[in-house]
Formats: sequence, C-alpha cells, structure tokens
Amino acid sequence: MNRLRFALPLLLLPATAVLADSFERDDALKLPNVVISANRQVQARNDSSAANSVFTRDDIDRLQPTSVSDLLSRVPGVQVAQSGGRGSVTNVYVRGTSTAQSLVLVDGQRISSSTTGTSNLQYLNIDQIERVEVLRGSRSAIYGSDAIGGVIQIFTRRNTESGLQPRLHVGFGSNQTWERNLGLSGGDQQTRFSLGASLDDTAGINRTRTSYPSDGDHDAYRNQAISFSLSHAFTDEIDAGVNVLDNRGKSEFDNPFGRYDSLNYQSFQQQPYTDFTVSSVSSYVDARLNDAWKSRLELGHSENREKTLDKLSDDRSVFNTYRDSLTWQNDLTLNDQNSLILGGDWYEDRVNSSTVLAEDSRWNRAAFIQHRFETQYFSTELGLRRDQNQQFGGHTSWSGTLTLPVNPDNDLLFSYSEGFRAPTFNDLYYPDEYGFKNANPNLKPETSKSYELQWRSQLSDTSRLEASLYRTDIQDAIVFGSDGPQNVSSARINGFEAALKQELFGWQGSLGLAMIDPRDRDTGRTLARRARRTVSLDLDRQFDQFGVGASWQAVSSSYDDPKNQQRLGGYGLLGLRASWAVNREVTLNMKVDNLLNKDYSRALYQYQGQQYGYREEGRALLFGVTWTPEL
Repeated sequence: MNRLRFALPLLLLPATAVLADSFERDDALKLPNVVISANRQVQARNDSSAANSVFTRDDIDRLQPTSVSDLLSRVPGVQVAQSGGRGSVTNVYVRGTSTAQSLVLVDGQRISSSTTGTSNLQYLNIDQIERVEVLRGSRSAIYGSDAIGGVIQIFTRRNTESGLQPRLHVGFGSNQTWERNLGLSGGDQQTRFSLGASLDDTAGINRTRTSYPSDGDHDAYRNQAISFSLSHAFTDEIDAGVNVLDNRGKSEFDNPFGRYDSLNYQSFQQQPYTDFTVSSVSSYVDARLNDAWKSRLELGHSENREKTLDKLSDDRSVFNTYRDSLTWQNDLTLNDQNSLILGGDWYEDRVNSSTVLAEDSRWNRAAFIQHRFETQYFSTELGLRRDQNQQFGGHTSWSGTLTLPVNPDNDLLFSYSEGFRAPTFNDLYYPDEYGFKNANPNLKPETSKSYELQWRSQLSDTSRLEASLYRTDIQDAIVFGSDGPQNVSSARINGFEAALKQELFGWQGSLGLAMIDPRDRDTGRTLARRARRTVSLDLDRQFDQFGVGASWQAVSSSYDDPKNQQRLGGYGLLGLRASWAVNREVTLNMKVDNLLNKDYSRALYQYQGQQYGYREEGRALLFGVTWTPEL
C-alpha cells in the first residue's frame, strides 16, 4: 500500500497532489485514473485485474447525461433497455448477462430488490452522484452473490476543497421537463461535508402505441433526491464518515395487459403509477494501524421500496426491501512483492410485501481473501470467497489473474473467475395463483465460469486502447415454465469489447465497441434483448470559455423473446451538447438528444394478442444554467 500511495502522484500528475492518509478515498473519487470498486481499495486503474470504466463528476458535467442509464450506455459491453423514457422500467445487461446477474452498489451498499433482483437504476438522480465505476466480468470472489456479469458502483457527491462552495442549477426542456439542483459543500483540514438536494419532473411521453384509451396519456415522472456526506480526520491515521443518498418520487406508466378480474374473467383498463424510494446510508472508519496494515469497517442500511397504485381501481401492491450490512476489510503489505486482502461480510435482507411470502428475511455471511504477487516480469492475483446463506447454504467462489507486462506500454492479462446468483424471494416463495405455479423453494443458485484475455496499450501520449476477449458459461439458470421456476437452462456468452481514448487536434474522443454472441445452450437461440453489436462515440472540445460535444450510439437488432420470434430493430442515436462559461460563477449548458428524432424500441408489449414496441423519447432539448458563487 505504501508503494501505491507514492506511485499514484506519478501516474496522475498534474491532476492531483499526493494523496494523504486522511481522506484518501474521498480524494480518489475525483481522479479518472484510479479505481476503487475492483478490490474495495484505491488503486491505479492499470493495476486492477478487472476490465473497468470510470466516470468522474467532471465527465458527468461534460457529457450531460439524462440519467445513470444514459451514462452506462457509453460503456463497452453494457446495454440498456428501457420501457418508455424517464422513470420507466430499465434493464441493464453487462456482457450479455441479465439485470439480476450484475451487482449494483451505492457507496458500497447493495440497493437491489430482494423480490425482483433489480436495482431500479431509473430512480437515481444523476445530479447527486460524484462518480460511477463499472467492472465488467465476475467479481464474486470479492462481492459474492449477483456479480456474475460485473459490478456497477455509484458514489454520492463529495467535497475535497476548503471553504464553502455553493451551487445552483436550473434546467428546462422538452416535454415540460424541469431540473432543479441546490448544493453546499465545505470543509477544512480535518472535516469535510457536502449537502445536495434536487427536484426533477417531466410530463413525459405516451409510452405505448396501440392500447387501452386510458394508456393514451403522457406518463409523468417526478424525482426528489438528497445526498449528504460528512468525513472527519481524527488523526493522520484515522478518519471516519457517513454518506447518505435518498431518491423518492412518483412514476406513471401504462398497463396494456389491463387489470384482470378472476371472477368474471375480464380485463379492465388502468391508470397505474408507482411511488418509489431508493435510499442508502453508509458509515465507515478507516485506520492505518501501521505501515503494513490498513483496516476499514463499514456499516450500512439500504431500502428499495415500490408501492403501485391505480387511479381507476383499488388495486394496490407493495414490494419493499430493507437491508442492513457490515463489512470489515484489512489490506496487508507483506513485503515488496506480496500483499493480502482479508475481510468478512454480513448482510440481512427483510421484505415487506402485500403478497404474503413463506419467508420474508434471510442473512448472508462471508469471508474472503485475495493475494497479489508482483515481480518485474509478471504478477498474479488469486482470490477466494466463502458465502453462507440462510436459504441456499454455502458457496465458494474462486478467481485468478496472470498479468504479463510485454513492455512499458503494453500489458496482457489472463483471467479466470467464478460467479453465482442466489434466487430471489419471488423465485423461492411467491404464492401460486390462477392455477399457475410461481415459485420453487428448492432452487439452487445460478453459477458461472468466465475466461478472459485483456490487452491494455498506451499507444501514444494521447492515445490509449483497452480490449477484452471473453467467454462466460452460466449453469443452473433459473427459467420459468409450467412447473414454476426451475434450474434447467444454461447459457454461453462469447464477446469482444474495446475502448479507445484519443486526443487529436484538440478534440477528446472516446470510442466503445462491443460484439457478443449470447446463446441459450439448450436451444441455440439468442438471449432476449441482447444486441450483438453496439458502438458508442463521444467527441468533445474546449474553446476557452466554450465547449462543444457530440455523442453517437448504434445498437444492432435483437429479439424480445427467448424463442427469437419477436424482433427488435436496430437503431442509431445522435446527440449534441454545448457549454459556455459566461464568467467564473455562471455556466450555460444546452443539449439535444436524439437529434434525428429516431423512432425506436428496446422492449415490446402485448395488447389483445398483438406485439408493439414501447416508445422512447424522440428529439429532446434541454437548457440549463449553473451558478457557483464565490464566497
């Protein structure tokens, strides 16, 4: 760890000064060339064995994404499928795996629903986020369940400067969209804080095409979010802090299936909406016990709550997840060549649901260890984790990486990793209804084995290429059939992805390319909603006070169903953005998404036996002003 602390400034200059022991992690959140999530510690991105992508707050301000999902769509190997604009149900596929097979964290806390397995990323407000890290490939040896495809970690706003820094942002645009964000941060040598609040709302779009008359209205979305971080350095060796993120609001949606009445066997139209809350609280203590031993203790709580109501009936459903967690990690530097990570995890999920489940809580405890050996000619990383779960028993995950420095500018990495996903409460205990079997308490976890070859190359001072060739085999995949969910399916995903960063004639370019072949091994068919080819390109340039940029994303065709009978067409999206720093305090922003007004769908719905595509937002303009007064 000592070597890392002194090496980072050499890698990152002139972006930052030497990282002090105090606030080391908070300072690192501002840096583009480090990663924290891979091993739960600050390390240079190039030293991490995981294929990774990092977005800092500077990146977010420059790219002006509408949402977290919008940001993730720029990551090679990550696909996003929404069901109709802002606030709609969003599925994220990392390297062709399902949404529930990738772990989502906020400040180290799991935020997924224990009933559905999804994390409701559509409800996270981008204004309250400092940093997003995406790890592609299994990290179960570090994180346990749900990390088959990878890990997405989101960090809330932080402060790294002394004094008070207020900020105010107001934006308005198409579909009666308003963005309002107010924040205040400050600190001194010992204490730092950041407080932010935002309110976003939009009239939305009509998400469905042909459907019930009640579905012909626009589906509004409203999000209220607050974030808070506080950290204090007691000494040069000990610091502690707390981070809070709370998102809550209302999202209207269409229900083309209608409300089914089992008494008269008829369906009736609805006007449904969801009251949601996604929140997390994390606290920590960091201590450097000596030159070779650093320890971190984390205590957290998260909630993922959804209450669905209907304006035309008394229909009501509630699915709430409450989670407490505790993590203890120790980073040990044994000598110049050997380092060790030792730790333990515990978390407990509790479910409060309008649907009565046979079980409504479960705990998971785990121990993990990872060893790193480094020489001039190669390095190795070996990880082992043992999970013990109240519902599905014990599971062991392994990982290993061999890194070969070909020369100072090129590295080759060979990796093997195992992953697993525990069944959700709905998978295990959802009650049977209408004569259908909906659960199976005897389900086993889904398991995976992944093989990967990475090439990382510093092509020139202004050009860097990272490429990966991988294969993932998934066994005991949970599939719903006439007898309910069963461990009957297996999948094979072959893929290639590449990320190129290039500076040319003052332009900053970022290109992401991914090609995958995701197949059900039993049928040979392509997995649903996985496009085989995706491309993302961002170009930006700064002209003194003016900044301009463009984004282009292309997605090939896919299928909406496992039988590959319902095709989703491919599409390309073009966006433009600009900024003007009027003075040191005021900045104006403008962007146009979907400039060519492309009509496309990433998911289908059924109405009276026919398939239709959900609408996505067409051409949309947004203007904003940001005021950061100097105090």
